[in-house]
Amino acid sequence: MAPASRTAFAGLRRLWGGALSLVYPPTCAGCGGAIADPHALCAACWSGLRLIERPYCQRLGTPFAVDHGTGALLSPRAIADPPVFDRARAVTLYEGGARDLVHRLKYEDRLDLAPVLARMMEGVGSELLRDADCLVPVPLHRFRLWRRRFNQAALLAERVGRIAQRPSEPGYLARVKATRSQVGLSRVARATNLQGAFRVPEAARAALQGRRILLIDDVMTTGATANAASRVLLRAGAASVDVLTFALVSGEVG
Repeated sequence: MAPASRTAFAGLRRLWGGALSLVYPPTCAGCGGAIADPHALCAACWSGLRLIERPYCQRLGTPFAVDHGTGALLSPRAIADPPVFDRARAVTLYEGGARDLVHRLKYEDRLDLAPVLARMMEGVGSELLRDADCLVPVPLHRFRLWRRRFNQAALLAERVGRIAQRPSEPGYLARVKATRSQVGLSRVARATNLQGAFRVPEAARAALQGRRILLIDDVMTTGATANAASRVLLRAGAASVDVLTFALVSGEVG
């Protein structure tokens, strides 16, 4: 498409969007209340999120209750049991409003929440995104994908990548083992459950070599999934792996 045509098309799209907003005013993705901007949360839903801010652990992204000084801060767990990945960041703690948003996306087919969560993820993950060559969503096994009909991590990766102008590469990682649900499992049991769960397809190995990967998921709980996926990517030739999620279970990760 010629530049003039693209400009005209963009203008028409903005005009059409403005006309639609007059007929269908933007609503909060969380509660459905009226708001000024589309794909956003109202003030009440924002206040229901416990946003993660500095100071936090530079490796795991878990927040500290108090500032322990300057420099690279590491949590006791990051020192005693370093993760396979380099850095992890998340928007909010996984409780209250954040839990509701994730559940609606995953289990109520609220696909309209993906751009809302992705916009927030892109904001907190800007440093990781600058260093990343591409985004890789944590995959679902084909049986679970068939039951759920979509992979929420892939939706988020595509949206975050679109905002940050980074490619999403879902073909770089496959889930080849139908693991049991991680809900209710201990940290050790989660890690055991995920042994052999991921694989880099042969067709993707050459393209993966030397690339800096940003792994995308909706929630990080103990970090077992991120560790298992990162280990496979690094063994297959990735230069580094960082992790970006919407929510974080602080009590188990920090």
